[in-house]
Order: sequence, then structure tokens, then C-alpha cells
Amino acid sequence: MLSVPDARITATVDVGPWLEQKVSAVLAHRTEVARGAAPGLIAGLPESDREQLLSTEWYIRHDALSAAGAQSELTV
Repeated sequence: MLSVPDARITATVDVGPWLEQKVSAVLAHRTEVARGAAPGLIAGLPESDREQLLSTEWYIRHDALSAAGAQSELTV
């Protein structure tokens, strides 16, 4: 899986208690499931693998930019 180095992760959230709702939301994208995109791949996983894959979320904190420091283009 594509990822970032563990050292960059600043928050880990256990979303296991909401796993059923999360899986339902992912699988609600029926056209994506049908064409074999990520929701389709998730739909084909055994329940234990789905739980392992989706029950934790990882986040990277980014400091807010001041209005003067904000950019409107990706390259400068």
C-alpha cells in the first residue's frame, strides 16, 4: 500500500466501533464496486481483512497557514 513514513503520523484513531457504517459507506458507491475500483476490492475482501484494513485511521497534522502565507497555486 502507498503510505507515508510512520514518523510523519501525528494521530491514530481507532474507528473500529464504526466499522460497519464505514464499510457500508464505501460499498454504497455501486458503480465503483462494479468497475473494480477500491470499493470493489474492499467488497471482495474477507471480513477479517476488511476489519484489519479499515478499523484504524492515520492522520498527519499540518500547521495552519496565515492569510499572508497562503498560496493559490501549487507551484511558484
